[in-house]
Amino acid sequence: MKKKALRMLGLTAAMAVAGCMFATPAFASKEKPIIGFSIDDLRVERWARDRDYFTAAATALGAKVYVQSADASEERQVAQIENLISRGVDVLVIVPFNSKVLGNVIAEAKRAGIKVVSYDRLILNADVDAYISFDNEKVGEMQAQGVLNVAPKGNYFLLGGAATDNNAKILRQGQLKVLQPLVDKGVIKIVGSQWTPEWGPAQAMQITEDALTANHNNIQGIVASNDGTAGGAIQALAAQKLAGKVPVSGQDADLAGVKRVVDGTQAMTVYKPIKTLASEAAKLSVDLVRGTPAKFTSKMNNGSKDVDTELLNPVLLTKQNVDVVIKDGFYTHAQVYGK
Repeated sequence: MKKKALRMLGLTAAMAVAGCMFATPAFASKEKPIIGFSIDDLRVERWARDRDYFTAAATALGAKVYVQSADASEERQVAQIENLISRGVDVLVIVPFNSKVLGNVIAEAKRAGIKVVSYDRLILNADVDAYISFDNEKVGEMQAQGVLNVAPKGNYFLLGGAATDNNAKILRQGQLKVLQPLVDKGVIKIVGSQWTPEWGPAQAMQITEDALTANHNNIQGIVASNDGTAGGAIQALAAQKLAGKVPVSGQDADLAGVKRVVDGTQAMTVYKPIKTLASEAAKLSVDLVRGTPAKFTSKMNNGSKDVDTELLNPVLLTKQNVDVVIKDGFYTHAQVYGK
């Protein structure tokens, strides 16, 4: 009986210790924070750059970074965030694949005392501590204006990003802020608009092919919401010998997009100095852990609360000023011009 009681006592103690381990993660010191960086999809060139810049900046600040890629799966992202919580991170930095499905897992993180930063895309209906991004409405305005500068009138098609991405909706707001007054005046006619699943170039090409067919190729401008969708649209235009004749917008300054701007098949892209964004996000994350006051430019409502927000300024990039990405060290001259 005595041995049995001792075994029971030992089991109870072990369960209590295990319970403590799950309820209270073993945080690092404030001088050496642990950051969990959950990224939508590292297969996309843009996010690999963010990861590298963020990790370098965070490491320089004394932090350790664990990186996870959801590979465009909301289920995988939720599971990976749960894993980062169990590993005892001090702060989660999240690029959401689906901005609407993370409320429960973020509530779990907050119960564990973990800070949460929404990176580049605003997470909706969740208790997020901070949001850092570029001014995406301004990006949308730049995209519409970039196409208007080349084709000031005629039929327009709006090629949106993923419907699951809140940024895609904000971009559309910015685009319409510029286009709607011209639509009201009858200068521009929007002959169609569609969201692109997962921002996929192949899907964007198919959508554009269908739009060209439906309008008998009578489209004067395509407002595409990033360089990936722009690439798909331009492939569809090329098949109709319209590449370079119909202006197409973009954003992210992907190398392929920048090369198309130089070649004249893409009217513009939006360059967002990612190194600045990643470095500022790393500093913000560390500041939140250390209790250091962070600088915010505004607040943005995510459906649950007004989130402290820091918005950075993007740059409209055309053939005339494309060398900005070379001067910034974003690309080399050889990468852009192939010589």
